[in-house]
Amino acid sequence: MKILLVSMNSIHFRRWSDQLRDSGHEVYWFDILDQGYAPSMSWMTQITGWKKGFLKKRGRSFLKSKLPKLFNALVHKFDNHVEDAFAKALQEIQPDLVHSFALYISGLPIIDIMNKHENIKWIYSSWGSDLFNKANKPNYGREVSQVLHRVNYLITDCERDHQIARNMGFAGTYLGAIPGGGGFDKREFNTQRGNHSFVVKGYENELGKAIPVFKALFKIAYNYNICISIFGATQPLLQFIEGQEISNLQLELHRDIAHEEVLELMDNSIFYIGNSLSDGMPNTLLEAIYCGCIPIQSNPGNATSELISNTINGYLIEEPENVDHIEQLILQALNSSRTIEGFYEANKSIRDRFVRERVKEEVLQLYKALI
Repeated sequence: MKILLVSMNSIHFRRWSDQLRDSGHEVYWFDILDQGYAPSMSWMTQITGWKKGFLKKRGRSFLKSKLPKLFNALVHKFDNHVEDAFAKALQEIQPDLVHSFALYISGLPIIDIMNKHENIKWIYSSWGSDLFNKANKPNYGREVSQVLHRVNYLITDCERDHQIARNMGFAGTYLGAIPGGGGFDKREFNTQRGNHSFVVKGYENELGKAIPVFKALFKIAYNYNICISIFGATQPLLQFIEGQEISNLQLELHRDIAHEEVLELMDNSIFYIGNSLSDGMPNTLLEAIYCGCIPIQSNPGNATSELISNTINGYLIEEPENVDHIEQLILQALNSSRTIEGFYEANKSIRDRFVRERVKEEVLQLYKALI
């Protein structure tokens, strides 16, 4: 079967698509953002380099910074439009199946072309806040419904988004809730971790809310000796932390670090904290569970509670901007009589369910059934 994948280049897409390596399918990738050839995905046919109509080799960044109005005029006049590039790829490849990852990035830009080819089957995989977050999307209802009415198949990372899609007009076949990057590798469980050690996702932006977590942790640190490792720290969080001096607090800051380094931080921490206003089933939450952390995670739209039961196999942040609520939840976790081994055992079913080889087989059977 010819499968045309439509996506930006991201770790989740690379991990998902790798499940199709050596599967017997002809796999193509339309690089929707034209980010450039990806050597790590050399096994598939890549449609990239389609966008630039001028200064194809060098000089674009310089021109954009020095003469932005001229740059924008040249882009409008000479650069190729995504619809035209995708239509050309569709015509040349003649795929049996198109699979788009993330609605606004890889679904909406090609909807007009896909509407002209209703005979081609189309899968849409929702990622993260794709369907749940309506903020700053004035045409959310029309745009989302437009794609959902056309796609034949849907994959989500949580059951919540399946229900949202149905309510928004999806009438096709639901293929299940599967992590956006496929399954996860088993890891050796490290029982020797620092007391009161936390690894925290450091996103502070429109949706990520790390600052309320740190306000809570700083209050707790007056009475507890705690060690915090932060990954993905954004500038607003760095500015908030700057100048904070708490004697009982040991802080390790990381901005952009390799994925394996994030997992190593998790391997050596007792608690993982992720907090946001909107998300699907967070991949970092699942990775933390595979690394043996006790998860403390926000629960937008009750997505997280599909896997985590409060105090049973983790802790649910129900008010992501309420510092007092987060503080009490962390204190509850710190003062629990249950061991990290007990939480690890409580999450065994999740690790069994989403182990890489099992998910890969499920995904391959899913594609096979669509032939």
